[in-house]
Amino acid sequence: MTDLHEADIDCPYCGENITVLIDPSVPVQRYTEDCSVCCQPILVEAAIDAADQTTVRVTREND
Repeated sequence: MTDLHEADIDCPYCGENITVLIDPSVPVQRYTEDCSVCCQPILVEAAIDAADQTTVRVTREND
């Protein structure tokens, strides 16, 4: 089983810092996750490069 990566992000709605989990076995991923503070839908886009570095971009779901 692959360990999930944690990524700290700022919610694009309320600005609170929250943690999302990224699956390193999937090099490029895009999914929606609700903010644990304000419950708004966040579009999470993550990419993992060959050096196992994770890049995460978050936007409002409808932007």
